[in-house]
Amino acid sequence: MSSNTYNILLLSIAALFTALFCVIVVPPLWQNPDVIGALAAGFVNPYASGYSLDTICCWLVLAVLVVFDAKHHGIQGGRLYLILGLVPGVATGFALYLYSRHKQLGAKLS
Repeated sequence: MSSNTYNILLLSIAALFTALFCVIVVPPLWQNPDVIGALAAGFVNPYASGYSLDTICCWLVLAVLVVFDAKHHGIQGGRLYLILGLVPGVATGFALYLYSRHKQLGAKLS
């Protein structure tokens, strides 16, 4: 896979998830701005709990990667992607972080 294809794929996934998140989650949250209730709804049954736990663990993997890359490769801006990993979600934060990481590592290698 070429570098350009990789970048387009990452940005497309982040954009798709963000758009779907805005369409699915924002309207009900706007009507009832109970953020704690919305977060708790991710654990309403064992299946939802499994998906929610997976999402939380993926965010933790992102956090470990951000800290590691900052210390060992000098990658900057990781905190922004950790915030984006919380809202709208890990798919956006992780994809954009990998895109930024790829750009920064590529610039160092050039």
